[in-house]
Amino acid sequence: MSTPDQEHLFDGAEKEPDKKRRKKPKLLDRFSDAIKARHYSRSTEKTYRFWIKRFIVFHGIRNPKDMAERKVNDFLTHLAVKEHVSASTQTQALSAILFLYRYVLKRELGKIEGLVRARKSKYRPTVLTRRTSGTAPASSFA
Repeated sequence: MSTPDQEHLFDGAEKEPDKKRRKKPKLLDRFSDAIKARHYSRSTEKTYRFWIKRFIVFHGIRNPKDMAERKVNDFLTHLAVKEHVSASTQTQALSAILFLYRYVLKRELGKIEGLVRARKSKYRPTVLTRRTSGTAPASSFA
């Protein structure tokens, strides 16, 4: 049994874990909660998490709440100009960042001006028809 002057030692020991539990969840934990609440697929969660991490690391591990449209623009422009990502990849990164700001940080981003967009592919698939190929498919000989 403890003496009255030792009571504070035990009280503090009990309260310490409570303080830890009351801490605000980390950004990526809040992100996971937000994306699961909206019933996004697991693959979308993984992809968005990847782009959010890339965005944060690109800016020297700064907290996204301290960054604004200009920093989003810098990151997306870097993807297009330096990393030569496709337009769909750049759009995917933008969608992940918009989700982060809208649903996790509860803040709408303003207009992102001067964004250098990735170029859409000029590749057009070649489709051969029977007439242009001069042969019929193997299944037609049966």
